[in-house]
Amino acid sequence: MSVAKRDDEIKKVTTHRLMSMKQLNEKISMLTAYDYTMATLVDQAGMDVILIGDSASNVMAGHETTLSITLDQMIYHASSVVRAVRRALVVCDMPFGTYQVNATEGVKNAIRIIQESGCDALKLEGGVEILDTVKAILNAGIPVMGHLGLTPQSIHKFGTYAVRAKEEAEAEKLVSDAHALEEVGCFTVVLEKIPAALAARVTSELSIPTIGIGAGGATDGQVLVVQDMLGMNQGFKPKFLRQYANLAETITTAVQSYIHDVKTQDFPNEKEGY
Repeated sequence: MSVAKRDDEIKKVTTHRLMSMKQLNEKISMLTAYDYTMATLVDQAGMDVILIGDSASNVMAGHETTLSITLDQMIYHASSVVRAVRRALVVCDMPFGTYQVNATEGVKNAIRIIQESGCDALKLEGGVEILDTVKAILNAGIPVMGHLGLTPQSIHKFGTYAVRAKEEAEAEKLVSDAHALEEVGCFTVVLEKIPAALAARVTSELSIPTIGIGAGGATDGQVLVVQDMLGMNQGFKPKFLRQYANLAETITTAVQSYIHDVKTQDFPNEKEGY
């Protein structure tokens, strides 16, 4: 039986600790969370990294892409998560349009997210194209997690969510981008939906950790969207997703039981009143 630790007994995960985990060959666990209740449960379970992904655009708001979510909305979600977390490193996505214009705009928005949400680090999609902005954000003292491979903010450019970097030219560019992100000071890089062999190569060549999603098992860690792995999103079942629960069925059954009890006047009973 596990015993919950007091706040002063919990050792906060840091970017330095993630580097140590790679050196010790200890895999890094990472999940998304977008609200206080879910973040509390994920953190208490012992998660290493919690990501407030711009996937909130899809999962929480029902948009088809991640492009619609705004800076204010990301700060709202990040603030909710930060208030719940005691252990995990909390990383927030910078949403589309907040860092692609220029480095000055990127730093301004990055500082806003950190100041107003209290998160630990930020994640940006892209390689050498955004390197100046990444440098500027790092120079402002803000840790940056990179993101290469399938980058959902570029979905209209790609036109598909298919596996990236299968061809040699794109694969070599990804390797080059990964090294560039490491050299400027990123503390880790997410590799999304790329061939497992390529992810293994990048992981072996970098001294910073790699976090995979649909990138095989050789990366230093793994990330999934929490609603996906809990089986809440019934229509989304890509090859890389392992479902650890079927909460869609559990929740539906519970709601149906509640409806039944209300309709039959079984709820509330005498003990549930004042």
